[in-house]
Amino acid sequence: MGEFDLIERYFKAPARAMNKHSVNGVNGVVLGIGDDCALLQPAAGMQLAVSTDMLVEGRHFLSTVDPYKLGHKALAVNLSDLAACGAKPLAFTLALALPRADEAWLAPFSRGLLALAAEHNCELIGGDTTQGPLNICITVFGEVPGQPSQALLRSGAQAGDDIYVSGTIGDARLALEVFRGNLELPAEAFTQARARMETPTPRVALGLALRGIASAAIDVSDGLLGDLTHILRQSGVGAVIDTSIAINLIAIEAINTPATPQFNLQKQLEYVLAGGDDYELAFTAPAAMRAAVQAAAAASGTKVTCLGQIQAEPGLRLVDGQGQAVPNHYSSFDHFK
Repeated sequence: MGEFDLIERYFKAPARAMNKHSVNGVNGVVLGIGDDCALLQPAAGMQLAVSTDMLVEGRHFLSTVDPYKLGHKALAVNLSDLAACGAKPLAFTLALALPRADEAWLAPFSRGLLALAAEHNCELIGGDTTQGPLNICITVFGEVPGQPSQALLRSGAQAGDDIYVSGTIGDARLALEVFRGNLELPAEAFTQARARMETPTPRVALGLALRGIASAAIDVSDGLLGDLTHILRQSGVGAVIDTSIAINLIAIEAINTPATPQFNLQKQLEYVLAGGDDYELAFTAPAAMRAAVQAAAAASGTKVTCLGQIQAEPGLRLVDGQGQAVPNHYSSFDHFK
């Protein structure tokens, strides 16, 4: 099977009908796969939101991962960036390096990829394929109202804002430690943690619902504290996080899994604060918006938890349930450290 046969068979979805009277095509896509360039035209008054993520075998995923789940995750991590910007997905490109054209791998991978794309009405419009070590690079395009811009940025947090996080945090790290042989879990707990690691849910609906409500946002990919620090630096503020609330964000508690000697409270807190690979949203909002935040969470079917406040004094401080200082020795993932 050649390169173009591969694209035609696995990645060229049936063309969707276009309204011949509309210059925007379908979902802003005027021209998709088949030419040297795709053509996008967002609706009037909209800004393009663009993000790229790369997944490399051995660095971002295990060689034993189900290719259907890998296809899902490859797009999910990019959609998570759009969610953090409050952008509606439009389309994406796929650059794929493969050791060989393995149909048994390509078929489920493309199904997982395109199933999530269809769920979010996000069309594959082009890309590239080549032979080499397994490497998946996706660029995703979205749109957000731009007059004035409603994009959620990292730079808008202000002193007095509440700090929220969506969903549960730390589950992916929990599964990773099982794979590394550092932890044993009952089958049910491992299955649920593994699902969070391999098939994360991009919080697109929540990001859209938070337009005009959240003052800043970021997706949690490298660890909660590390990603939150990006908001603090770009906003020129500090924060305090209540560890007694944060420690309960990991789903291990929700499924009543008994603690093991290797998984104590300190490890639990470490996985929540610095675990990474969660793809939830961390965001800030004024205290006056608390009811609006809960309404946005309910409308999107997403749990959100307030775990701290933005402060004027720079720096990120941790406290316990009594407000006493907790040492912050947590470091998030960095590819070059």
